[in-house]
Amino acid sequence: MPVQKTGPDPASIHPLPDVVQIGFLKPIVDHSRIDVGDYTYYDDPAGPEHFVDRCVRYHFEHIGDRLIIGRFCAIAAGAEFIMNGANHLMDRLSTYPFEIFGQGWEDETVDYAKGSRGDIVIGNDVWIGTGATIMPGVKIGDGAVIGAKAVVAKDIPAFAVAAGNPAEIRKYRFPAETIDRLVAIAWWNWPVEKITRNLPAIRTGDIASLERFQRK
Repeated sequence: MPVQKTGPDPASIHPLPDVVQIGFLKPIVDHSRIDVGDYTYYDDPAGPEHFVDRCVRYHFEHIGDRLIIGRFCAIAAGAEFIMNGANHLMDRLSTYPFEIFGQGWEDETVDYAKGSRGDIVIGNDVWIGTGATIMPGVKIGDGAVIGAKAVVAKDIPAFAVAAGNPAEIRKYRFPAETIDRLVAIAWWNWPVEKITRNLPAIRTGDIASLERFQRK
Protein backbone atom coordinates (compact mmCIF):
# COMPACT_ATOMS: atom_id res chain seq x y z
CA MET A 1 0.00 0.00 0.00
CA PRO A 2 1.47 3.40 -0.94
CA VAL A 3 2.47 5.73 1.88
CA GLN A 4 0.00 8.59 2.37
CA LYS A 5 1.71 11.91 1.68
CA THR A 6 1.23 14.58 4.34
CA GLY A 7 2.70 17.68 2.78
CA PRO A 8 6.25 19.04 2.73
CA ASP A 9 8.85 18.23 5.35
CA PRO A 10 8.66 21.04 7.97
CA ALA A 11 12.42 20.66 8.48
CA SER A 12 13.08 21.55 4.84
CA ILE A 13 14.61 24.98 4.34
CA HIS A 14 13.31 25.21 0.77
CA PRO A 15 9.96 23.37 0.56
CA LEU A 16 9.71 24.49 -3.09
CA PRO A 17 13.13 23.50 -4.50
CA ASP A 18 12.70 25.68 -7.58
CA VAL A 19 11.64 28.75 -5.58
CA VAL A 20 14.62 29.51 -3.35
CA GLN A 21 13.21 32.83 -2.14
CA ILE A 22 10.66 30.91 -0.04
CA GLY A 23 11.88 29.15 3.07
CA PHE A 24 10.41 27.51 6.14
CA LEU A 25 11.70 29.58 9.06
CA LYS A 26 11.85 26.95 11.78
CA PRO A 27 14.91 25.17 10.31
CA ILE A 28 16.49 28.52 9.39
CA VAL A 29 16.17 30.51 12.61
CA ASP A 30 18.68 29.56 15.29
CA HIS A 31 18.10 32.09 18.05
CA SER A 32 17.46 31.45 21.73
CA ARG A 33 14.73 34.10 21.93
CA ILE A 34 12.91 33.51 18.64
CA ASP A 35 10.40 30.66 18.37
CA VAL A 36 8.80 29.80 15.03
CA GLY A 37 6.19 27.11 14.41
CA ASP A 38 6.17 24.45 11.71
CA TYR A 39 5.32 25.43 8.12
CA THR A 40 5.63 29.17 8.70
CA TYR A 41 7.46 30.60 5.71
CA TYR A 42 9.22 33.81 4.71
CA ASP A 43 9.25 34.95 1.08
CA ASP A 44 12.12 37.26 0.12
CA PRO A 45 14.02 37.51 -3.20
CA ALA A 46 17.17 38.24 -1.16
CA GLY A 47 16.83 34.85 0.52
CA PRO A 48 14.84 33.65 3.54
CA GLU A 49 18.04 32.74 5.36
CA HIS A 50 18.47 36.45 6.12
CA PHE A 51 15.19 36.68 8.05
CA VAL A 52 16.70 37.44 11.46
CA ASP A 53 19.18 40.05 10.19
CA ARG A 54 16.68 41.79 7.91
CA CYS A 55 13.42 41.47 9.80
CA VAL A 56 14.07 41.28 13.57
CA ARG A 57 15.26 44.68 14.70
CA TYR A 58 16.80 45.88 18.02
CA HIS A 59 16.70 42.43 19.61
CA PHE A 60 19.28 42.79 22.36
CA GLU A 61 20.22 40.09 24.85
CA HIS A 62 20.04 42.34 27.91
CA ILE A 63 16.36 43.16 27.27
CA GLY A 64 15.25 39.54 27.31
CA ASP A 65 12.13 39.84 25.14
CA ARG A 66 11.03 37.13 22.72
CA LEU A 67 9.59 36.90 19.23
CA ILE A 68 7.06 34.06 19.05
CA ILE A 69 5.49 33.09 15.71
CA GLY A 70 2.94 30.30 15.35
CA ARG A 71 2.39 27.62 12.73
CA PHE A 72 1.27 28.09 9.12
CA CYS A 73 2.09 31.80 8.95
CA ALA A 74 3.01 33.56 5.71
CA ILE A 75 5.47 36.46 6.02
CA ALA A 76 6.24 38.64 3.01
CA ALA A 77 9.49 40.38 2.16
CA GLY A 78 10.43 43.44 4.17
CA ALA A 79 8.27 42.69 7.19
CA GLU A 80 9.90 44.01 10.36
CA PHE A 81 9.48 43.02 13.98
CA ILE A 82 10.63 45.91 16.18
CA MET A 83 11.80 44.56 19.53
CA ASN A 84 12.04 46.41 22.82
CA GLY A 85 15.66 47.37 22.32
CA ALA A 86 14.31 50.16 20.11
CA ASN A 87 12.70 51.87 23.12
CA HIS A 88 14.52 54.78 24.80
CA LEU A 89 13.86 55.77 28.39
CA MET A 90 11.59 58.81 28.55
CA ASP A 91 11.52 59.48 32.31
CA ARG A 92 14.81 61.37 32.14
CA LEU A 93 15.56 64.84 30.81
CA SER A 94 17.10 63.31 27.69
CA THR A 95 16.14 60.19 25.74
CA TYR A 96 19.72 59.87 24.49
CA PRO A 97 21.29 56.53 25.60
CA PHE A 98 24.60 57.94 26.87
CA GLU A 99 25.51 54.81 28.81
CA ILE A 100 25.63 52.45 25.83
CA PHE A 101 28.70 54.28 24.48
CA GLY A 102 30.76 53.99 27.69
CA GLN A 103 34.11 55.81 27.81
CA GLY A 104 33.07 57.82 30.84
CA TRP A 105 29.32 57.70 30.13
CA GLU A 106 28.73 54.39 31.89
CA ASP A 107 25.81 53.99 34.30
CA GLU A 108 25.46 50.61 35.98
CA THR A 109 22.13 51.59 37.56
CA VAL A 110 20.25 51.73 34.25
CA ASP A 111 17.53 49.11 33.90
CA TYR A 112 17.47 48.47 30.17
CA ALA A 113 14.32 46.35 30.41
CA LYS A 114 12.39 49.10 32.20
CA GLY A 115 10.64 50.29 29.07
CA SER A 116 9.90 46.80 27.74
CA ARG A 117 6.38 46.19 26.47
CA GLY A 118 6.82 42.42 26.48
CA ASP A 119 7.12 39.80 23.78
CA ILE A 120 5.84 40.05 20.23
CA VAL A 121 3.46 37.11 19.74
CA ILE A 122 2.12 36.17 16.32
CA GLY A 123 -0.63 33.56 16.30
CA ASN A 124 -1.16 30.72 13.85
CA ASP A 125 -2.25 31.03 10.21
CA VAL A 126 -1.37 34.74 10.17
CA TRP A 127 -0.58 36.51 6.89
CA ILE A 128 1.81 39.47 7.20
CA GLY A 129 2.06 41.60 4.06
CA THR A 130 5.05 43.20 2.37
CA GLY A 131 6.85 45.80 4.44
CA ALA A 132 4.53 45.54 7.45
CA THR A 133 6.00 46.67 10.77
CA ILE A 134 5.08 45.02 14.06
CA MET A 135 5.92 47.18 17.08
CA PRO A 136 7.21 45.96 20.49
CA GLY A 137 4.86 43.91 22.64
CA VAL A 138 2.14 43.51 19.99
CA LYS A 139 -0.02 40.37 19.98
CA ILE A 140 -1.64 39.26 16.73
CA GLY A 141 -4.40 36.67 16.92
CA ASP A 142 -4.83 33.47 14.94
CA GLY A 143 -5.99 33.86 11.35
CA ALA A 144 -5.35 37.61 11.21
CA VAL A 145 -4.20 39.45 8.08
CA ILE A 146 -1.80 42.41 8.24
CA GLY A 147 -1.79 44.60 5.14
CA ALA A 148 1.29 45.70 3.23
CA LYS A 149 3.18 48.61 4.83
CA ALA A 150 0.93 48.52 7.90
CA VAL A 151 2.43 49.73 11.18
CA VAL A 152 0.93 47.62 13.95
CA ALA A 153 1.25 49.35 17.31
CA LYS A 154 -1.59 47.63 19.19
CA ASP A 155 -2.97 44.11 19.50
CA ILE A 156 -4.96 42.66 16.59
CA PRO A 157 -7.70 40.11 17.37
CA ALA A 158 -8.11 36.72 15.72
CA PHE A 159 -9.25 36.77 12.09
CA ALA A 160 -9.14 40.56 11.86
CA VAL A 161 -7.84 42.33 8.75
CA ALA A 162 -5.66 45.32 9.74
CA ALA A 163 -4.07 47.92 7.48
CA GLY A 164 -2.68 51.44 7.52
CA ASN A 165 -0.36 53.56 9.66
CA PRO A 166 -1.22 53.22 12.43
CA ALA A 167 -2.88 49.90 11.58
CA GLU A 168 -6.60 49.78 12.20
CA ILE A 169 -9.05 46.91 11.89
CA ARG A 170 -10.75 47.24 8.50
CA LYS A 171 -12.97 44.19 8.80
CA TYR A 172 -13.12 40.64 10.10
CA ARG A 173 -12.69 37.71 7.77
CA PHE A 174 -15.76 35.92 9.13
CA PRO A 175 -18.77 36.58 11.37
CA ALA A 176 -18.12 36.44 15.14
CA GLU A 177 -19.79 33.06 15.57
CA THR A 178 -17.63 31.54 12.83
CA ILE A 179 -14.48 33.00 14.38
CA ASP A 180 -15.37 31.52 17.77
CA ARG A 181 -15.86 28.11 16.18
CA LEU A 182 -12.56 28.31 14.29
CA VAL A 183 -10.64 29.33 17.40
CA ALA A 184 -12.21 26.41 19.29
CA ILE A 185 -11.30 23.97 16.51
CA ALA A 186 -7.71 25.31 16.25
CA TRP A 187 -6.95 23.05 13.30
CA TRP A 188 -3.43 24.51 13.11
CA ASN A 189 -2.56 22.60 16.28
CA TRP A 190 -3.62 19.24 14.85
CA PRO A 191 -1.05 16.64 13.74
CA VAL A 192 -0.18 17.15 10.10
CA GLU A 193 -1.76 13.83 9.14
CA LYS A 194 -5.08 15.03 10.55
CA ILE A 195 -4.75 18.39 8.80
CA THR A 196 -3.99 16.68 5.49
CA ARG A 197 -7.12 14.50 5.72
CA ASN A 198 -9.20 17.60 6.40
CA LEU A 199 -7.79 19.95 3.77
CA PRO A 200 -10.96 19.76 1.63
CA ALA A 201 -13.00 21.05 4.59
CA ILE A 202 -10.42 23.75 5.40
CA ARG A 203 -10.36 24.90 1.79
CA THR A 204 -14.13 25.01 1.34
CA GLY A 205 -15.00 26.42 4.76
CA ASP A 206 -16.83 23.29 5.94
CA ILE A 207 -16.61 24.08 9.65
CA ALA A 208 -19.18 21.48 10.62
CA SER A 209 -17.03 18.75 9.08
CA LEU A 210 -13.99 19.97 11.02
CA GLU A 211 -16.01 19.98 14.24
CA ARG A 212 -17.21 16.42 13.64
CA PHE A 213 -13.67 15.26 12.95
CA GLN A 214 -12.37 17.04 16.03
CA ARG A 215 -14.80 15.10 18.22
CA LYS A 216 -13.63 11.74 16.92
